[in-house]
Amino acid sequence: MLNKFGKVAVLLGGNSGEREVSLKSGTAVLKALQAQGIDAHAFDPKEQPLHDLESFDRVFINLHGRFGEDGCMQGALEMLHIPYTGSGVMASSIGMDKWRTKMLWTAAGLSTPAFDLVSADSDFAAIEKRLGLPLFVKPANEGSSIGISKVKNAGGLKAAYELAAKSDPLVIAEQFVGGGEYTVGILGEQALPIIRIVPKNEFYDYEAKYLRDDTEYLCPSGLSADKEAQIQAEALLAFKTIGCRGWGRVDFLMDEAGQHYFLEINTSPGMTDHSLVPMAAKVAGIDFEDLVIRILELADVG
Repeated sequence: MLNKFGKVAVLLGGNSGEREVSLKSGTAVLKALQAQGIDAHAFDPKEQPLHDLESFDRVFINLHGRFGEDGCMQGALEMLHIPYTGSGVMASSIGMDKWRTKMLWTAAGLSTPAFDLVSADSDFAAIEKRLGLPLFVKPANEGSSIGISKVKNAGGLKAAYELAAKSDPLVIAEQFVGGGEYTVGILGEQALPIIRIVPKNEFYDYEAKYLRDDTEYLCPSGLSADKEAQIQAEALLAFKTIGCRGWGRVDFLMDEAGQHYFLEINTSPGMTDHSLVPMAAKVAGIDFEDLVIRILELADVG
């Protein structure tokens, strides 16, 4: 039955700031597919011309960040009429843009931390006053916490903005929500068990995600069964509001009073040994090899 997939390209690497993470993710997926007898091959768009994909029957996208997760690659694959994993062009593009994602979620009645767009001409003191301190500043169109910083002292927003603006001209400042960091993976129509993330450094930054071994991942999350079910249902709504399909991950925060706030969506989650979707899938009884097959089965065009 596995030969129904034909020749499969596993896209990895790419040109974004998340290249190294993508190489790890893609290598893990490639090995899992090949171990099950699938005719899978690594394909790095940084090293190979896209028209070479015409010889493949299906594509497993393991690219993260720009040119892989933002709708560009999805559009190219649609032009080539090759089924691919994950969300389509529009959802991938919106999901990469934290600002527009937040606006759609707000319109759908979903809670998200208060935020402001920041530019070089902004009244930094006024934004600090409105959102309160501490606050987070991040590029709107980067992943893996690239360019993010926590502003703890008055007057610190300007420097944080300048750091984020090196990664993306669109920068957002976001209210701090301090009751815990969580994530919920999505696989088809299923919300996976929620994971609570407990970093040992100040917040869940690039180092905590990929380089440290002391970050704690709690699954079960410690939430009540009713609260977990409520958030899983809302996470599916958040996923569908953006127009996502296939698989993904929705991150959220909790405040001290137990209110949850959706933070951002990831339409091409990591698949490394530190990654969250495989971790949640395992708790749900889905091992890594089964997970990659189920994701590949959901590949589509358009």
